[in-house]
Amino acid sequence: MAILRPAIMTLLLLTIVTGGLYPLATTLLGQWWFPAQAGGSLITRDGEVRGSALIGQPFHQARYFQGRPSAGSSDPMASGGSNLAPGNPELDKQFAERIAALRAANPESSRQVPVELLTASGSGLDGQLSPAAVAWQIPRVARERGLKAEQLSRLVAANTETPLPGFPGLPVVNILKLNLALDALRSK
Repeated sequence: MAILRPAIMTLLLLTIVTGGLYPLATTLLGQWWFPAQAGGSLITRDGEVRGSALIGQPFHQARYFQGRPSAGSSDPMASGGSNLAPGNPELDKQFAERIAALRAANPESSRQVPVELLTASGSGLDGQLSPAAVAWQIPRVARERGLKAEQLSRLVAANTETPLPGFPGLPVVNILKLNLALDALRSK
């Protein structure tokens, strides 16, 4: 038993430190230094939570910009991809259906449908698109809302987030923030 005592004490000590103290310290520091992010990056308007800036929201009405397709219907509890291989006939069928639906809803846009609007994200929860994929939808949203395309282009540019200088990444547009700004624009 004397031989096992140091091993058991080490196990208990490391369990307390790594299973209790460290998670507690990182949680408290995260909430202190980054309260919005630690709270889920929630977006509120008029005192009401509209969603998280980190999780994609489904927008099915033609008057809104739409995000990437989701294998889990943008349900955080059903996160994940479809796991269909690139050569799977079901995936080809899904692409054909998405292309037909996007072209029917966006007849004024170019024939080249951005790949982001066809492929589901790996997590199924992406809330951002490239500015090019958002710009492809501008004619439809302008028609549905009775707005000028130039006005929407400026709104997209104002809601484009770029990485900090010196850091890798591409510009993205948060679809939830953009649609909330679109609703605010219309109410003015």
